[in-house]
Amino acid sequence: MTSDPIVNLRARTIDEVIQSLDRIIAWSKEYKKRLGYFAALYRKVTVQVREGIRNGLFDDGDRMERLDVIFANRYLTAFEQYQTLQEPTLSWKLAFDTTTRWPPIVLQHLLIGMNAHIDLDLGVAAAETMRGQELSILKEDFFKINDILISLVNEVQVELAKVWPLLRLLDTFAGEADEALARFGMKLTRGHAWQTAEALSNLSPEGQALKIGELDQKIAALGKKILNPGYVIRLVLMIIRIGEIRSVARIIRILE
Repeated sequence: MTSDPIVNLRARTIDEVIQSLDRIIAWSKEYKKRLGYFAALYRKVTVQVREGIRNGLFDDGDRMERLDVIFANRYLTAFEQYQTLQEPTLSWKLAFDTTTRWPPIVLQHLLIGMNAHIDLDLGVAAAETMRGQELSILKEDFFKINDILISLVNEVQVELAKVWPLLRLLDTFAGEADEALARFGMKLTRGHAWQTAEALSNLSPEGQALKIGELDQKIAALGKKILNPGYVIRLVLMIIRIGEIRSVARIIRILE
């Protein structure tokens, strides 16, 4: 079964972001594309951000929606570029290419998508959102998203256990250690994204383009380490991969 590329994904509102993610998810399930793994996780996060905006979680809900849309459009544009044989950023190309390979486990697909989107796109989007304004005004709301991400850790963990049932045993053994590690990792990653925003906000448009290119190369290199973490870990990951359920569409439904 051949698949037609999805186009016209760019959004103007957070509701349109969710609609575009729904299109990617439906397409991925129909054509059994692992591209839908990250899209399903991303939709979950976006819905929570929308609820936060509606419930007054952020100091400036309109500004946070603007950030969310600019942020999402970097992913949606990269997805459309990849589907239409154009060149997305190196970090996104690596993530999308990975979905055509058998060995990576579901968690690696999610991590490499987060690597491209959070480590590169988020800082770029924050700087663009505050262009011509003082970036520090955004900082408090920017880091409130940490709480949303952390609140989803256990939910995603339960979902991954459905993909690979032995994860439940590992989770029982690890206790709270794995959750604490996940929280720490997310805070570090989002801290790096804020540093990226600060660096970009002080540059001219030409300087920003050069800086983004440099960062893209570094983040793509980090993505390769996620895929190739060393012989021993690769062996463990292969065991996990063999034990994961086979249906791509079913995995996407679990992650939704």
